[in-house]
Amino acid sequence: MKIVRLFRFANAARLATWLIALWKLFKHPDTPRAARWVAIFVLGYALSPIDLIPDFIPVLGQLDDLILIPLGVALAVRLTPRPLWEARMREAEASREKLPRLWWGAGC
Repeated sequence: MKIVRLFRFANAARLATWLIALWKLFKHPDTPRAARWVAIFVLGYALSPIDLIPDFIPVLGQLDDLILIPLGVALAVRLTPRPLWEARMREAEASREKLPRLWWGAGC
């Protein structure tokens, strides 16, 4: 049972790192336009309280989050030059403890 909790915590921490890397990718001036749009879409979907499939639907509600967010991250990574993405991941791992300020998100 403890192993399952540890695995969930490790995956949640990794997802947080990916989302921070996407935010840094969005803010970086060398990011290609398509990757920037995908990054902001994935961030908006991950942070939004509105889902495509509501969470109260037993399996599908959680399944859309488990599929759409990783697919969006994978698409953003694919659209980004490898050195640029690796640099953003290193920055995200270094600043994992300090989340970026998202003042616009507080108003939603």
